[in-house]
Amino acid sequence: MSSTELTLPKLGYGAANVGNLFRELTDDEAWSVLEAAWESGIRYYDTAPHYGLGVSERRLGAFLRTKPRDEFVVSTKAGRLLRPNPDHQPGGLDTANDFHVPDDLRREWDFSESGIHASLAESLERLGLDHIDLLYLHDPERHDLDLALAEAFPALEKLRSEGAVGAVGVGSMVSDALARSVREANLDIIMVAGRYTLLEQPAAAEVLPACDERGTGVVAASVFNSGLLAQSEPSRDGRYEYGRLPDELWHRLVRIADICRAHDVPLAAAAIQFPLRAASVRSVVVGGSRPDQLRQNAEYAALDIPGELWAELADEKLIPGGPHA
Repeated sequence: MSSTELTLPKLGYGAANVGNLFRELTDDEAWSVLEAAWESGIRYYDTAPHYGLGVSERRLGAFLRTKPRDEFVVSTKAGRLLRPNPDHQPGGLDTANDFHVPDDLRREWDFSESGIHASLAESLERLGLDHIDLLYLHDPERHDLDLALAEAFPALEKLRSEGAVGAVGVGSMVSDALARSVREANLDIIMVAGRYTLLEQPAAAEVLPACDERGTGVVAASVFNSGLLAQSEPSRDGRYEYGRLPDELWHRLVRIADICRAHDVPLAAAAIQFPLRAASVRSVVVGGSRPDQLRQNAEYAALDIPGELWAELADEKLIPGGPHA
């Protein structure tokens, strides 16, 4: 484990939405979202070239350049380079990847040292910043995890040793890939997307123990499970990753919501605060495309949740037991 110590705020903003995830935002609308995050006390911002083919990085960078550099932490990701799309047609959009932006660029995997360097340099240019606090390798298992371990992670570690980035890690929604990356690379922080939430905790089996053993920090992302935990009254028709919500998870969701309601705790508040009960989890990153969502999430993050709620959830084996499990 690296000796790098990066302090992350407990609540962060995941900036995929300002890259026009699921729907188009104007520049002014995106700015209002970011302003609401800042006004709500959020000081950690996560982005990626993947988010809107660079739109998220450009918008986030324009906003953060109006703020004191020592008052915020920013992370972005490497592994996919943005290059001209020869198949682009006028009016073509990147909706195949859920981003409502022109598809005049395409993503090209590159785990080589030169590719990682290029990714960082291009992200810095889009952001308009001179330093990245945390650089993740983005979804390496979608390309070649063996190659990532052989080339990309050593390149990240070299950037860290040279001081080009403050800390390095990996972001993924695949528990096996996360656990292997923690064990075989020298990472500071990992981003666990949707695998350690109030609804389901597959990362508790191998990922979190590996992080505890290696001293690796965790950022929990996608903690609302595609929005299922964002509303106090769950919907059976809600989006779940790439398809229909399995019956087992639906029944778990209903019971969790019932318990939260009995303790007068908004489901979303419990969803935000649950991951932070694990010793290795440093921060929870949530998205949002409307200013009021950001303000509400900040309020939920600060809400006092009675220990009895966690105890009842643990008693029913809906979450791992123990005070910090």
